[in-house]
Parts: sequence; structure tokens; C-alpha cells
Amino acid sequence: MVLPGDDLVDILLVALSTADIALQDGDVLVLAQKIVSKAENRYAYLKDVEPSEEACALAKKCDKDPRHMQLLLNESREVIRARPGVVIVEHELGYVHANAGIDRSNIDSDDDNPRLLLLPKDPDRSAALLKSSLQTRLGVEVNIIINDSAGRAWRNGTLGFALGTAGFEAVENRVGELDIYGRPLEVTEVAVADELAAGASFLMGQGSEALPVVLIRGANLRPSSQGSAGLIRDREKDMFR
Repeated sequence: MVLPGDDLVDILLVALSTADIALQDGDVLVLAQKIVSKAENRYAYLKDVEPSEEACALAKKCDKDPRHMQLLLNESREVIRARPGVVIVEHELGYVHANAGIDRSNIDSDDDNPRLLLLPKDPDRSAALLKSSLQTRLGVEVNIIINDSAGRAWRNGTLGFALGTAGFEAVENRVGELDIYGRPLEVTEVAVADELAAGASFLMGQGSEALPVVLIRGANLRPSSQGSAGLIRDREKDMFR
């Protein structure tokens, strides 16, 4: 159980040793957002939150705790949709998803002073620090994904997606490459980081599985230091807002 201030690399090294796994250059480690947020002490306690009029109005509309709604507003640029039970926002980091990624699942919490867990402040930076530390301590060049789960505007169910990345192109532009009949691809961009994050999320599970790290080998990724920003669609191109 990860606690604030824990060194995730120390925990990873113990887990790798226990599983008798030696990391190789090009490997991908996918870490659940929860353990990164816990290590970075991204907890918020409801007793410490004073809700604004806007938060109270939103809470009434959505049947939510006003203090929870205040935390959501603090983490968001804009409320996009709201109905009883769910609020869709644009997070301050650019993601469009439910409840600003704030929740209480898999979190030890005191009922007298409930706490919620926020997303990491800068997931790309968190991923880059993990990558750098592993390279220093093990001498291997690995890729990092910090993943979470979210719903989609046109499909039922949640899916894993990349919050932060380090070491590779999160989106591969395949425009100009040839299909199997020799025709050039015209618009194809592949959200590589999200595809890997989704596969890892399936293995991690959403309940009591307690498997917050997944190793992916053989992905043959394109090196990059650009992080995950390319995954976020520009607002003017987002037809679902």
C-alpha cells in the first residue's frame, strides 16, 4: 500500500525482484495513476474544503457533496456537462473526463474525515522522473505510462488511457505510409500510449486486484521526449463539446 512520500522506484525494484523480472531497454512500465497520486500525497480532505456558491449549485444539480464539487472546480478549467451522478469537465491539464479524475475507490479513508484522491499535478513530469531514476539505478532505457480510466462520448464502459508518458511518441503519425494495397494513408494517427494504457488497464482491473504496475515488452516504440500532450485534441476540433 503506497503512502505519501514513498519512493515508487524502490517499490518497483522490490516487485521486479520478487517476480524475477529484469527490465530491458525498450520495455514499457505502466503505472496506475492511484499509486502515483498516493506517493505524491495528492489527497484532499473534505473537512478542509469550504464550498462556494457555484459548488453548492452544481452539487444540487448533480446530487453530490458540495465540498466534492468544490474540489472538482478547483481542478478544472470548465464544466462541460452535468447531470445527477456525473459531471464532465475539462481538467486543468486538458483532459475531458468525469469528475476531474477525483474519486474514493481503493483509498483508505476515515468516515469521520473522508478524503479523496486527485490526479498527479504533472503526470508527464512524474513519468519522466520515474524513467530517469530507473535509468540511473538499473542502466536501462525504459518507457513510462501513467494510466487512468475514463468513459468515452460515443461508447459505453470505461477504458484505460494515458495521463502521462515518458520516452516515446504518444501519438504516431502514419500519414504517407502505405496500406497493404500500396495506397498512402491520409489521416491515420495512432494513439499508441492510449492503446498500451488500455491493455494494461485490463490486466490491472478496477476492483480489488491490487496490480497497479504492468510490464509491456516488444512494443517497438518511437523514441521521443515530448510527453503526452499530443493525445489531447484541440478544443476547436472537438465535435463532442
